[in-house]
Amino acid sequence: MEHFLSILQQSLVITFFVMAMMLVIEYLNILSRGNWSKSLENSPAKQIIFAALLGVIPGCLGAYTAVSLYLHNILSTGALVATMIASSGDEAFFMFSVIPEKAILIQLILFVIAIIAGFIVNAFWKKRLFKYPEKHLHIHKNETDCVCFNTKEIVKQLRKISLLRIVLLILMIVMLIMVIINLLHSDHEHEETAQLILDHHQHPMWISITFIVVLAISFFIVLTANEHFIKEHILNHIIKKHFLRIFLWTFGTLAVLTILNSYINLEEVIGNNLYVVLLVALLVGIVPQSGPHMIFVLLFASGSIPISILIASSVVQDGHGSLPLLAESRKSFIVIKIINVVVGFLIGTAGLLLGF
Repeated sequence: MEHFLSILQQSLVITFFVMAMMLVIEYLNILSRGNWSKSLENSPAKQIIFAALLGVIPGCLGAYTAVSLYLHNILSTGALVATMIASSGDEAFFMFSVIPEKAILIQLILFVIAIIAGFIVNAFWKKRLFKYPEKHLHIHKNETDCVCFNTKEIVKQLRKISLLRIVLLILMIVMLIMVIINLLHSDHEHEETAQLILDHHQHPMWISITFIVVLAISFFIVLTANEHFIKEHILNHIIKKHFLRIFLWTFGTLAVLTILNSYINLEEVIGNNLYVVLLVALLVGIVPQSGPHMIFVLLFASGSIPISILIASSVVQDGHGSLPLLAESRKSFIVIKIINVVVGFLIGTAGLLLGF
């Protein structure tokens, strides 16, 4: 029961952090929309760099945008490869919640790999894999509703505050209090399960302060955003589509790792079969689904696998980002996945041979 409560607590904290980061990204994405795609059409170099930047945006919005631009003949095949290599889907949020310092490094490495791979693909693959008719509709349609800070609107919203907004604000206040209490007691002994996720002795304050900052920004957004954003983006998109899946995958993975760790020495077993683990990571990455990749994040966080395997896994997997591509052009999906598997295999193998 003690281990169960510890896993439950850790899973809830991680899930809330992921949700808070998703909320911030969603808000920023809406505020920053514009007619930026027109300048990309005649510049392959700009396309690749821009596509890689889309990929490193946590979540699937960047990948969805890249797929839409690719299918509308704005991005090249190399540019789309760059997006999918740089993208880790919702797992990017997960990495920032459990390994924040390493997550930044991993994103930078993925960004560089993505640009190099994009230029190589463009150099050898001039022909497009797929071309849409001009009148075909966008897969991911950006909304134009404004959620900008407006003092008069905020006052009006707070006077007629909705139940949903009240519940969200209360949950964030409770979570903030919990994190602050944990920060004040960070010198106390941590559970074995918690140690599996994060090395608290190295950076407990960094993680807690980051969590507090993200939650504070999220609190401000929920307090000031319009009702459309609260209902459609937070409730219908972030909470309904992501919360349960991320929580169950996190809880399930932690539970399995904790049980296995009680009976076998995971580090020893994995350490003696790193190339097998690399192949498994690459195969799992092919699945266009957010969730399975989380186990490799947790294995890396616990010190069971080297960073090269996690990077290789991140190169191949892209969360739900490639689902629209699979729906519209299975040939493009297969070819791009094959390219990413080859890149992931080369990066992972080179890293293992060099001891990373």
